[in-house]
Amino acid sequence: MYPKLGLTRNVLRRNYALITPDGYVPSALPGWKGCTPYVLVSPVMGARFAQIIIEMNEGGEGHGYTGGDQWFFYVLSGGGKCNGKSLAPGGYAFVPADSWYEFMDPLVGTRMLIFRKPWEHTADETDEPPFFFSGHESDAPEATFLGDPRARLKTLLPDRPSMDMAVNIFTYDPGATLPFVETHVMEHGMLFLDGGGVYRLDEDWHPVQAGDSLWIASYCPQWFIAAGPGPARYIYYKDVNRLP
Repeated sequence: MYPKLGLTRNVLRRNYALITPDGYVPSALPGWKGCTPYVLVSPVMGARFAQIIIEMNEGGEGHGYTGGDQWFFYVLSGGGKCNGKSLAPGGYAFVPADSWYEFMDPLVGTRMLIFRKPWEHTADETDEPPFFFSGHESDAPEATFLGDPRARLKTLLPDRPSMDMAVNIFTYDPGATLPFVETHVMEHGMLFLDGGGVYRLDEDWHPVQAGDSLWIASYCPQWFIAAGPGPARYIYYKDVNRLP
């Protein structure tokens, strides 16, 4: 793009946003030092969660108390330790509400994606509350999406009643699409990891590529087609398992 001419692909609408790297503005977060955070999605824009990318310097660190929120860490590059668990690229950690977290010993070039969401108690108080765990995307089985082998889904968080958030990775072969225009109660936060394509959001059509972030509000019509030449891949958040 040509920012001196005032051009950008960034868009903010009532029920969606496209945030591209050329528009990133650094922030400062309490408990984090030796790093550069970028707050891409937040309740200020109308979302019910936050989506953050943090670029870590050597010797940087982050720590704090989750309070009523849940934190999901996903390593994009580099690596480090979250609550003592080593995370390489593709590694992730979930920290539940009412917990302490820390991210330490980052490697040079470490970048992380964070989803942060308030936890909603279940109606069934006998259900076990979420607990800390870590993993790697390579350990998550990949399933065809609605019978289409060209569109495949990995589920990173366990699907059980106590969990009110899901984080998945969607992979599309070139030319693959969402099978229909989705319009649903779930809200999305999304980061494109590889490839690109065209995303329909509401009545608008946007070219998207690796590095782009999306916020998609509840009931915003959405559809995607992968452009190629290689697969398109994105990681996304959604809220689940609670009454509207």
